[in-house]
Amino acid sequence: MTAPPDPRRMAALMVQGVIDGQMLPDVPVPAADPATRAQAQRLALATLRNLQRADTVLRPHLRHEPVSAVMAALRVGVVAMLDQNEAAHGVVNATVEALKANPATARAAGLANAVLRKAARHDGWAALPVQRLPGWLRRRLKGVYGETTLQAIEAAHHRGAALDLTLKPGARAPEGADPVGASWRLNAGVQVSALPGYDAGDWWVQDAAAALPAGMLAVQPGETVLDLCAAPGGKTMQLAAAGARVTALDLSQGRLKRLHENLERTGLTAAIVCADVLDWTPPAPVDAVLLDAPCSATGTIRRHPDLPMVRKPADVEGLTDLQARLIDRALTFLKPGGRLVYCTCSLLPDEGEAQVAAALARHPGLTAATPPQPLGRATAEGGWRTRPDDHETGIDGFYMALLRRAPA
Repeated sequence: MTAPPDPRRMAALMVQGVIDGQMLPDVPVPAADPATRAQAQRLALATLRNLQRADTVLRPHLRHEPVSAVMAALRVGVVAMLDQNEAAHGVVNATVEALKANPATARAAGLANAVLRKAARHDGWAALPVQRLPGWLRRRLKGVYGETTLQAIEAAHHRGAALDLTLKPGARAPEGADPVGASWRLNAGVQVSALPGYDAGDWWVQDAAAALPAGMLAVQPGETVLDLCAAPGGKTMQLAAAGARVTALDLSQGRLKRLHENLERTGLTAAIVCADVLDWTPPAPVDAVLLDAPCSATGTIRRHPDLPMVRKPADVEGLTDLQARLIDRALTFLKPGGRLVYCTCSLLPDEGEAQVAAALARHPGLTAATPPQPLGRATAEGGWRTRPDDHETGIDGFYMALLRRAPA
């Protein structure tokens, strides 16, 4: 009988893949049961949030950095012992055996044994500085928010993300959930599908900041609404639950599959279209549009620590032009007097404040009138901004603005 894959070895493969330039979900790993895969992913995420700490512990015990597969195994081992409080002997033995099993790393088994035994005796893990953002992104954000706020954002990234739920009208939150803005929060690590109300479709998972833009539209029953770049569907479900007639559009058929599944579970309805917003036109003008534009996703690093290791400055530059074109296109879908919420899960003003300021300059008669929200702060051009440090247990960094076309 084949032994089940070791979650630490799977975690090391995930970490190595990210360091080599892949987003975590795209890293190929051996097939495993859901519990083992979830354990491996938790350890990989913890390691990615603590790479700099792990390297600080390892560096004194290494004459030179070993190949990436070995370094990933050592980093995972250090985090498992010092951050996740796993027994040192089990971690050391599992790491050594995993390296031995791979001909490409077998010669490093002795090194790993010696280094991890020394690392296990490290004192002061919790006092080590938290992970800093990559230089290019850190410089940009420091220029916007200042060093003190940037350090608070990095501390929020280090803490990771809790589990936020958006409730259908009239539904009850699971026991132990606390209100955060208009959402309900549980500790991370719970099995979502086992929570009360999941099978009944009473709620869906959605960060508290991500739930704000749809609420900002304040749709009325029967209004026609487009949700552009809609998958996986949290905002679509909010709009449908409010009684709007929603058309959800996304370019990815695979991501739309998740939206179909979410709608089916919650018993909500929306028309679903797989198309490119720039090449598609609705059959008639609509009352409102929600545009969650493709962006750098730098506001979601607390839940995606792999992102800053893979994203490059050029990735952001290519998105800002697309965002402007999407805003212009979405405005053509509105009735006179119609409203558009533009939002991005980005901390970069080029993808938020600057986009809306430029749109207001391009479109005479367009106004920004963003109502106050329970989290975050107003911005000079009329939008709203949240940051990861805006709540003691963190929220995603979002920008959003409510824009209104001139009446006829």
